[in-house]
Amino acid sequence: MTLVVGWPPHRDDPAALHLAATLARSAGEDLLLVSVVPRAWPTPVASHVDRDFARWAEEYGDRAVASAREALAATCPDVAADAVAVAGSSVAGALVAEAERLAAPMVVVGSGVEGAWGTVVLGSTADRLLHSSPVPVALAPRGHRSDPDLRVRRATCAFRGDDSSRTALRRAARICRGIGADLRVATFGVRGKVMYPPEVLGEGDVLAAYLSRTSAAQEAAVAALGELRPAHVETAVATGATWAEALERLAWQPGDLLVVGSSSASLMSRLFLGSNATKIVRSSPVPVVVVP
Repeated sequence: MTLVVGWPPHRDDPAALHLAATLARSAGEDLLLVSVVPRAWPTPVASHVDRDFARWAEEYGDRAVASAREALAATCPDVAADAVAVAGSSVAGALVAEAERLAAPMVVVGSGVEGAWGTVVLGSTADRLLHSSPVPVALAPRGHRSDPDLRVRRATCAFRGDDSSRTALRRAARICRGIGADLRVATFGVRGKVMYPPEVLGEGDVLAAYLSRTSAAQEAAVAALGELRPAHVETAVATGATWAEALERLAWQPGDLLVVGSSSASLMSRLFLGSNATKIVRSSPVPVVVVP
């Protein structure tokens, strides 16, 4: 099968390509780099501006494809891949259309430009994909780079103990079994300021109770994986004053992915992140895969 990779014609950060190459190499998939160019005007114009625009868009697409193929040759010559330019009024919509046309198992995109280097930044395309994609979306941190032979070694599933995170865990386990990677089930919590006197149940007590409940739910969910369970599974709980601090409490290594489930309120099997899940994604030190 083929992974669809968003390749912006005007960007020179190959983060999405580096992540896509790691994913494709791990799963034995092909890559298709897709550059979305403006759609030609639907009605002719007397001054022929429409023809000039169509010609410009075609040339723009040709340059994008040439750039993508150069990047493929330089980054992952060991992975079967190609590049195309497609016309569309929405980048996210065009990427979803290509994914549906190819029955792609995943769409891979990079981060937006307004954010810190090394973090996942939800730009406009990624944000729209998370509201519209019927398939998992992989998000590369800004400036992400990987070694030429890197494969996925471990997937960490962010687990909160509800039905949607149990579904995400099954998806993560299936990914790990398919590529021979380890699985880590992690629950993250944020400690707030103490707002009550000691004799009143405070936020710290609520957090401790939640983490205790979720730890038990982790073990039950792992046991329920059955044949989907990978060879090596570990569980973890991490807390901090912020989501970033909580994620930093875990050890991360090259070849790690963070798998996050969509909100339980998502509609029509599309992806949608709740507020805490969005904060976890933005705080992740490794690439993120958001699953329905």
